[in-house]
Amino acid sequence: MIIHVDMDAFYASVEQLDDPALAGKPVIVGGTSGRGVVAAASYEARKYGVRSAMPVFQAKKKCPAGIFVPPRRHRYKDVSQAVMAVLHTFTPLVEQISIDEAFLDISGCEAIFGPPREMGLAIKHKVKETVGLNCSVGIAPLKFLAKIASDMNKPDGLTYVAPDAVDDFIAVLPVGKISGVGEKAAHALKKIGISTLGDVKKFPVEKLVSLLGKYGHRLHELAHGIDRSVVAPVRPVKSVSTEETLAADISDKGKLRKYLLKHSEDVGRQLRKKGRRARTVTLKIKYCDFRQVTRQTKLYRPTSASETIFQAAAGLLENFFLHQPVRLIGVGASDLDDPHQATQMTLFADSDTSLEKWEKIGPVVDGIAEKFGPEAITKAGLTDPDKHC
Repeated sequence: MIIHVDMDAFYASVEQLDDPALAGKPVIVGGTSGRGVVAAASYEARKYGVRSAMPVFQAKKKCPAGIFVPPRRHRYKDVSQAVMAVLHTFTPLVEQISIDEAFLDISGCEAIFGPPREMGLAIKHKVKETVGLNCSVGIAPLKFLAKIASDMNKPDGLTYVAPDAVDDFIAVLPVGKISGVGEKAAHALKKIGISTLGDVKKFPVEKLVSLLGKYGHRLHELAHGIDRSVVAPVRPVKSVSTEETLAADISDKGKLRKYLLKHSEDVGRQLRKKGRRARTVTLKIKYCDFRQVTRQTKLYRPTSASETIFQAAAGLLENFFLHQPVRLIGVGASDLDDPHQATQMTLFADSDTSLEKWEKIGPVVDGIAEKFGPEAITKAGLTDPDKHC
């Protein structure tokens, strides 16, 4: 059996926990300038139609009485670690998939904690007692069903799908609830008469593959109660990124480069902290009309050097035609490599000299910042980003 634990309105709930005066009120976590986006909304705010990723100005229109608070990511991280520590007291097989949710494989734990439903209730009670927050729990024999079940009776819910109830549960499960089936795929499936996962059984796998590509195979298996994914306690890091909604729309590439420098520093620091190097750098841009575009470039060798990441991102920006002023800009690094693995040397050693210097500088800068604070050492262009930008 597998349990999926999902914290309820996590960021907003932490704010209400730390400030009892916010309890029962429409709390909205996000940028307070009106140009940001909603990171989380309490259930009181959701009644007004406020949702995560909604622009703050829209949230203010929908919920004039909303209490907007800036995010405190370090606090959320600390609470998340406390929650995960609780989950590890029930089983060592815990797979954290985000800051506020995790899967638990509880196979063989019944002798200690009782039947699955009792164990789910025990987890909810201990999280509430230890951390002070509510969570919703889904329990099922299949991983994908456990995640869907946890969302069915929010907030503070518990849904148990017994092994002998799986077929009936699948038969009426809307395909739109399944991870990997977006609006376009759901629309395409509906056109051929598929609304539920049970309907999928009526079609040969070849038909599903012709419609959805390789995902058609997975959908076919899920419809027949087959989910090969397992709870993996250690999830490999696939990418790191950082982005920022600008205080004002910007069209000047020179000013945007300053923000790229700032975010490239952050991405490089994240890579070095995780002990990884990246082969691919991504530039993310969101226009003032909220249309989003990305551009990628491959590096000739993997790196964790912030300067190399910045040069790659800046090159993408330089070759990119800005159709409108930019509202948001970000940098990402993916296709990660293990820095302890051997790296292919180039034919001419001199071509790697600059990169090797930046690779050595990064950890030194990180060490100084960790010992004396992030403001102790920084590039000149980042001493006051708002002033320079």
